[in-house]
Amino acid sequence: MKTKNWLGALALCSATLCHALDVKFEPVAPGVYAHIGDLGGRSADNEGLNANIGLVLTPQGAVLIDSGATFQSARRIHEAVRAVTAQPVRWVINTGGQDHRWLGNGYFAAQGAEVIAHADAAPDMRSRGGDQLAALRGTLGDKAAGTVPTLATRWIDANDSRIELGGVVFELRHRSGGHTPGDMMVWLPQTQVLFTGDIVYVQRLLGVLPVSHTRRWLEAFAVIEALAPARIVPGHGRVTDLPTAQAHTRDYLRALRAHMAQAVNRGDDISAAIRSFDGRPFEHLLNAAELMPGNASRTYLEIERE
Repeated sequence: MKTKNWLGALALCSATLCHALDVKFEPVAPGVYAHIGDLGGRSADNEGLNANIGLVLTPQGAVLIDSGATFQSARRIHEAVRAVTAQPVRWVINTGGQDHRWLGNGYFAAQGAEVIAHADAAPDMRSRGGDQLAALRGTLGDKAAGTVPTLATRWIDANDSRIELGGVVFELRHRSGGHTPGDMMVWLPQTQVLFTGDIVYVQRLLGVLPVSHTRRWLEAFAVIEALAPARIVPGHGRVTDLPTAQAHTRDYLRALRAHMAQAVNRGDDISAAIRSFDGRPFEHLLNAAELMPGNASRTYLEIERE
């Protein structure tokens, strides 16, 4: 009977393509690691974790950059941290208000970690957290169990801040939003590594949300160019360099804004402006066909309000 039950479970898993979320931190620089998330959308297989997560080791404990999309995916992230170091996760930095950046906070807060985010993220997290969790429950089912939107315990107010965690310097850069209002990049001057959160997408097309602000997004990207990092850990996609980030993120935002500004100035209606945007230089990016119309629509409306 036990053998039959085991074979039945195996057959069911094969039929439904059961997979466990595999979180693995890869070295980026000495003491700096990144988990590279799926490039596709949120799914039951990836437990909503289709984004990159950072890990920085200090003499006094580990610093996690973003906490995952759910309580359970946060636990898997913690297991992956333990595969790298025996240090406890003492700090978590949220790089923005998107679900996979912060909905795992509750797990790490329960472990005693201090959670840090920019103050501009707080209203966004409060207003969208419930909807984000409801959407995840619809996709993940029981894999979203135990998740409770949990805000930071330490808020950063300035655009540019320098903090020391465990004796390591972290410089935080914020330009009043981009993908989300609380987008905050994490610069490690000792290793010249930059964690951009959702300011940079490579390999897949970025998403312009109703809460996004493309002008500020480009202002944040200008900070990256001024820093000239040796290595960039984007919000989505493989660890990359500045020219690739420029080609996949900056150039698309520039082209989108330039086209929509001309359309608004000419008095073109929104549907005509969307149809006439030439997205061919960016069609090679994953999800381009799916995301371009919505990105164009929201950028047109943003420019119309400027």
